[in-house]
Amino acid sequence: MKIPDSNTIFPLENYKNLCSLKNYVKNPNIRIGEYTYYDDFEDEINIEKNVKYHFDFIGDKLIIGKLCMIASGVQFVMNGGKHLTEAITVYPLAIFGDAWQDAMKNKKYPTEGNTIIDNDVWLGFDATIMPGVKIGDVAIIASKSVFTNNVEPYTIVGGKPAKIIRKRFSDEKINALFNLK
Repeated sequence: MKIPDSNTIFPLENYKNLCSLKNYVKNPNIRIGEYTYYDDFEDEINIEKNVKYHFDFIGDKLIIGKLCMIASGVQFVMNGGKHLTEAITVYPLAIFGDAWQDAMKNKKYPTEGNTIIDNDVWLGFDATIMPGVKIGDVAIIASKSVFTNNVEPYTIVGGKPAKIIRKRFSDEKINALFNLK
């Protein structure tokens, strides 16, 4: 029996809306593990369009592990979507340069760090992941949910804002599964 090739962009023959992302996404600030796929109703290219406010000059990364399943409409809001809240204005004057380049001198734009999706995570239709959120291994993310906090491994989470629905297994079984890892 042959193991599927992780370099195949369209792993399902005659179905071009599901693509393996590892060799498809070109942005160096997005890292994708093997066998992770994205299934979009319109066009698989939407995955990069759905990574919002991801400006190179910020340097944050979207890191997605192996064997993840990303449904159509999933959006990742990155740190470029955050604004100063302790300045006279929330307008990002300095990013436009020229006479404004020092407008926010000594101010630091807020950042939540990298957004990390661990391995074997299912991200349901139209879920939104906010900056700096970490979703643990083998979690299930319900459709239409909004995530502002980290998600523990083996947890089913959903809602606006997202809340724990339940653990997938008992703590003992989860520990045993982690020991197999």
